[in-house]
Amino acid sequence: MQRVSEASVEVDGAVVGSIGRGLLVLLGVGRNDSDSDLDYMVDKILNLRIFEDSEGKMNLSLLDVGGEMLVVSQFTLYGDCRKGRRPSFTDSAGPDVAKPMYLKFIDKARSSGVTVGEGIFGAMMSVRLSNDGPVTILIDSERRF
Repeated sequence: MQRVSEASVEVDGAVVGSIGRGLLVLLGVGRNDSDSDLDYMVDKILNLRIFEDSEGKMNLSLLDVGGEMLVVSQFTLYGDCRKGRRPSFTDSAGPDVAKPMYLKFIDKARSSGVTVGEGIFGAMMSVRLSNDGPVTILIDSERRF
């Protein structure tokens, strides 16, 4: 995810989702992910203190600052480049699993009261953002890092 001052996603030249201050979430769904992984990710993202307080310290969460979220599906996050010269995506969930998980993630985030924009699952998208900081954070529901 990236802390942004603004972000948008376009499909076929038309803006399908946009936000002001908040977080751009590039969401990859793994073949072994479950609803508990979604719960963990939504909770972590909403409450991670990566926005600055009045003293300039990262002390505030997306919820604290009333920020927005733009969620873009990105299976390429599961690209494994350890062998050969072409990434393998075998750990990425197929569309039949990933799309419902992507939509559940968005629903869970919205249920917290956050304004959530979204891309179109499976579409070729153009993502534009103004990274604030820059601040980019990796979160893994398997807690490998």
